[in-house]
Amino acid sequence: MDLIAILGLILGIGAIIAGNIAEGGTTAHLVQLAAAIIVFGGTLGAVILSFPSKDLTTAFISLKFIFFNRKVNFNETIETILDLSVIARKRGLLALQEELDRIDDSFLRRGITYVIDGLSPNLIREALTQEIYTYENIIRRAAKVYESAGGYAPTIGIIGAVLGLIHVLKNVADPSKIGVGIATAFVATIYGVGSANLIFIPIAKRIVNKLEDEILLMELMIEGILGIEAGINPYFLRTKLESFVRERQRERI
Repeated sequence: MDLIAILGLILGIGAIIAGNIAEGGTTAHLVQLAAAIIVFGGTLGAVILSFPSKDLTTAFISLKFIFFNRKVNFNETIETILDLSVIARKRGLLALQEELDRIDDSFLRRGITYVIDGLSPNLIREALTQEIYTYENIIRRAAKVYESAGGYAPTIGIIGAVLGLIHVLKNVADPSKIGVGIATAFVATIYGVGSANLIFIPIAKRIVNKLEDEILLMELMIEGILGIEAGINPYFLRTKLESFVRERQRERI
């Protein structure tokens, strides 16, 4: 579980609540059922209308990128690749067949299978690169769902505010209803802007950032797989892979 992501979410929402209390308000002031229905229901409807069901399902599943995704460990992956390289150099590429069961990563396992099957380096790179491209496209579309929700929510919050003000104007003669209408108006705006900037957009950004780490890991695996296929000395292969990671990380910075 990614505790940093949970901490960020709690800190963002908690700061708003704490600030409200510091100004003399209460958490009850921020709880408005009508505002919540307008903003979150409207945002959900807009998102459902904007994207096909496949993207919506992937977006929900991709929440694991935020809280439960696998740990990207470049050093551990390099060590695994070097172990396989040593086995291949000592016993031949076919000996890697016996090692497939202990390879946890399905992408690396698939690449090693291509090597065992005798595919050419170009075909191996092309097949694995296409797999990365497809995976990246799917996850980026999922992130776009949350990004779009972050765009819709503030606007729908304004709609909720306008509806609340309309309610106020319709009940000017009844002071008991004015407070409810004003509360709905302003709380709807808070829900819209707050959910966009504290939840939806940060989720989209974090999905993309973690996706880039996973893509770099898969590209590292491709270089390692091709190094094994070419029979590169494990010492030089380690140097190559470590340099590859450093260079790509500098490019991202």
